[in-house]
Amino acid sequence: MLFAYKFHFLFNGLICTFVETKLKLQKTFYKMYNSKENSRHIAISGNIGSGKTTLTSLLAKHYKWEAHFEDADENPYLNDFYEDMQRWSFNLQVYFLNSRFNQVLDIRKSEKTVIQDRTIYEDARIFAPNLHAMGLMPTRDFENYQSLFELMSSLVQPPDLLIYLRAEVPKLVEKIQSRGRDYENTIRLDYLTRLNERYEAWISEYNLGKLMIVDVNNTDFINNPKDLSSVIDKIDAQLYGFF
Repeated sequence: MLFAYKFHFLFNGLICTFVETKLKLQKTFYKMYNSKENSRHIAISGNIGSGKTTLTSLLAKHYKWEAHFEDADENPYLNDFYEDMQRWSFNLQVYFLNSRFNQVLDIRKSEKTVIQDRTIYEDARIFAPNLHAMGLMPTRDFENYQSLFELMSSLVQPPDLLIYLRAEVPKLVEKIQSRGRDYENTIRLDYLTRLNERYEAWISEYNLGKLMIVDVNNTDFINNPKDLSSVIDKIDAQLYGFF
């Protein structure tokens, strides 16, 4: 009995020492890699309601990264777009494209590691083609938009790590309803479904850099610390080689 007790005490001590050592190493690497010489661009991608903004905020806080958010609430076309998609689709997409292009330019000039909420690629590979396929963006406007994107994308670098949040439509609907944005009340299920299909097709062919896929259908980053910890461990492995 005494031997078992001593073994248990020693084992717990080793576990505690291992965890403490790992945390110290993480802090050391975080400090080193967040220096000017090692500044990086991390991006979160995912459909409407997948939890991009939430995870961006939490990771920025944990790693002491600078967060760049999608300026959806300041977009002057968004309310009009959800009321009349065909009329405002081109205006909306050009606004987002210009906004994200300027974001990427600022990120690459920054001396800090930056985490970005949604990428410039999602507009051109998912949202604009979806609107065109649904007959909500005329071919003339779509081709003009794609030409503009090709020019802009040739002038910027892709993120050093892309984190894709995979979610089924019911999960997206749940999140959209819970945040209560008036302009999102009119989003159609077929619209979300088509976007999801395009996201999966895009991510299956993504080859511009490191990619990490996170299934968020059964996760709660705010109320379940283990869910967030799991993502952090995966990011550490991708960026710093932690196990």
